[in-house]
Amino acid sequence: MRHRCRVPKLSKPADQRKALLRALTTELIRHGRITTTKARARAVRSQVDWIITLAKNGSLAARRRALGYLYDKKLVHALFEQVGSRYGNRNGGYTRILRTLPRRGDNSEMAIIELV
Repeated sequence: MRHRCRVPKLSKPADQRKALLRALTTELIRHGRITTTKARARAVRSQVDWIITLAKNGSLAARRRALGYLYDKKLVHALFEQVGSRYGNRNGGYTRILRTLPRRGDNSEMAIIELV
């Protein structure tokens, strides 16, 4: 039973799922827009919002938490520099999910997730 279990499993073991979410979060922040499945886009949305909230906080502890999660050190420094001007007066909702055509191979629902 999955009663009260709100973690999206994504059909992967815990270590692979965490690595996938870290990689998708890093690439979304780096490129601003990625194409993935709808389930993965919905799972990565909360992680990206959490990282941007850390960057808005801007403290040393928040920077260290972001460095421990994202794969690119230079990307973290750039994010902490730019996020104040970009999301300074926005209270959440930093990403947008747009549905696209199903994938040709297995007909899974695809989506584009982008930073607002």
